[in-house]
Amino acid sequence: MRKRQTNQRWLINKTNDDFLNYVSRISGLSAISSQILVNRGIKTPEQIRYFLNRDTFCLSDPFLIDGISKANQRIKNAIVKNERILISGDYDADGLTATAILYEGLRYLNADVYYFIPHRINDGYGFGLSAVRYAKQIGASLVITVDSGITSFEALSYAKSQGLDVIVTDHHEPFWDETNKSIVLPEAYAIINPKIMSQSEDYFNIKELSGAGVAFKLVQSLIDDKDKLMSLLDLVAIGTSADVVSVIGENRMFLQHGMKLIKEGGRKSIAVLKDISGIKDGDFRSYHLNFILNPRINAPGRVDDPTDVVRMLVSDSFSEVERIARWTHEMNYKRQQIEEMVLREALQQIENMEELGNAIVVSGKKWHLGVVGIVASRLSENYSLPSFVFSVEDGIAKGSARSFDSFNVLEGLKRCSHLLDRFGGHKQAAGITMKADRIEDFRALMNEVVCELKDKSELQTVLVDSLVDLKDINTDLIREISLFEPFGNGNKEPLFGSKLLEVLDYRIVGNNHLRLNVRQKGKIINCIAFDMASEADNLAGRFIDALFRPTLNEQYNNQIQLQIRAIRPSTGGDT
Repeated sequence: MRKRQTNQRWLINKTNDDFLNYVSRISGLSAISSQILVNRGIKTPEQIRYFLNRDTFCLSDPFLIDGISKANQRIKNAIVKNERILISGDYDADGLTATAILYEGLRYLNADVYYFIPHRINDGYGFGLSAVRYAKQIGASLVITVDSGITSFEALSYAKSQGLDVIVTDHHEPFWDETNKSIVLPEAYAIINPKIMSQSEDYFNIKELSGAGVAFKLVQSLIDDKDKLMSLLDLVAIGTSADVVSVIGENRMFLQHGMKLIKEGGRKSIAVLKDISGIKDGDFRSYHLNFILNPRINAPGRVDDPTDVVRMLVSDSFSEVERIARWTHEMNYKRQQIEEMVLREALQQIENMEELGNAIVVSGKKWHLGVVGIVASRLSENYSLPSFVFSVEDGIAKGSARSFDSFNVLEGLKRCSHLLDRFGGHKQAAGITMKADRIEDFRALMNEVVCELKDKSELQTVLVDSLVDLKDINTDLIREISLFEPFGNGNKEPLFGSKLLEVLDYRIVGNNHLRLNVRQKGKIINCIAFDMASEADNLAGRFIDALFRPTLNEQYNNQIQLQIRAIRPSTGGDT
């Protein structure tokens, strides 16, 4: 397999000592941990207190978000008049949990409410004509979209012609008219999208809410019962963690409190999913949420009809929950098999390329649309490049794009919009549709766009939270790092760097892993470097610089261990 790009530049974040001391006094943390706070934009006393306070349930005012006031009144009127309401959701974990949140909230208010989840293959992404037809079929007069709708011009126009009021709740970027340099919004009764709100409170980071988060804010505007709102945070946490949103501000609070609910297992569906997935009682961390629960909730929407996932999430019937939960487990296995097949074919295409370029663009005939996004993520992570994966059928290429912090994939797609039939999404994830015979033109142009928007060397810059000596690494620092959990976009697990580490010994262990002991100024620490056995030949008798995350090795009496992320021969410089 082609090697991932390794010519990375390590950039050490540095802050004035006086300011670090100021932050340290306010936070009560060490200078190293205070640097991490500053790196995440957490600098004021208010921001620091909100970030570090794990107990306070402090929600922003939902009416700060444009459209909520108008939507609130329309929904209340619908409930009073016993109008039938349809929630139009989406097939991924964010859309499914957003649907469940709004459904449960409206049922609490005794609303006559139904939901519709589109089929990825049959209906396509988001709010579409199928949802409008279903609304008419069941006699609904009000439709509320979740996690979709902001670019559904055709479906919303059709809904209006059918006499339906539609409230759009979404968090995706609206359509941008490059000619007029302005956003274009569809026709709807009300539009709730923090991305277009006229007011902003950076204190809560409202503009970074997930689809589930936006649905929750609408429910918050309708319900005064704090206990009921708290009970929904497990679903909000799932949607927030599953989508590409920042976990600073209110999203962080959603995750903290939501993960506590998930750990306690109060919701039948979550408790059964944990049991079937092999998660032990009392053992629940970000890893379990991101890599065990979320894939099972996501899987049906990738390879089957995900409607029953919402049924599972809101059901009180143990037998029904268990049946659906086992099915999601089976769907996840099916998804894994399909994903591995597509990934193998994509990697083979990359192997056959004469030059990797600045962006990876691969395509295959009838690749399953449910996995192209995951494959794009894996390629982007492996090669440190923006990646675009397309499935081709009947002359049409449909695909997904994935990127990372230093390249805005949505901005890149705007530069290629004349080649595309449709696109939309986030800065780091997007969906694309175009004619298949334009793939090569797209590949060539996207390579130029990547170069234009971000210099190649900048694309491979790794931001390091702090340069430390081994003597600075102790259990107190690791305890402070745990205060930054849950980790995610905008609050990644802290990454440290250290220079002139003497390699005392090393060996290859397990499946392509490297274990070594390093020494600096008399202090020796054990290290593990996953999937880095290829570095072994460069270690003998060498001094190295390393990037790492300090952890406690539970298998060895909580001994301090460095999880190595990158190694290079020691340079003595800062980058």
